[in-house]
Amino acid sequence: MTTTKTARELAETYFTAWEAGDFETLRGLLAADVDFVGPMGTASGTEEALAGLKGLGQVLEKIDVRTRVAEGDEVITWFDLHTTVAPPTPTANWMRVEDGRIARIRVTFDPRELLAGFESAS
Repeated sequence: MTTTKTARELAETYFTAWEAGDFETLRGLLAADVDFVGPMGTASGTEEALAGLKGLGQVLEKIDVRTRVAEGDEVITWFDLHTTVAPPTPTANWMRVEDGRIARIRVTFDPRELLAGFESAS
């Protein structure tokens, strides 16, 4: 028997796996043609999306979810992104689920502190 996760459950698993550095779990959540757009880049397909998550994962300390709102196949997660290079960054993440996998991700936040942190760390 196969159980399909709801969009909310997929979002919860996505953030838990990313915070834990569990990229194999993340791989299983993403559609092959996942499309990501955010203030620091874009990604098309599973491998590019995972590369972006791994890149930011190198400085990720924790994800402090403030709220999550789900309606049908769409989820918005509002969270503070804690990294080793910048103060906590308030972030909004919108996901669309299609055929039981995350197919679209849009992220928005002010990237200035993160970019400055990356620059001073290099």
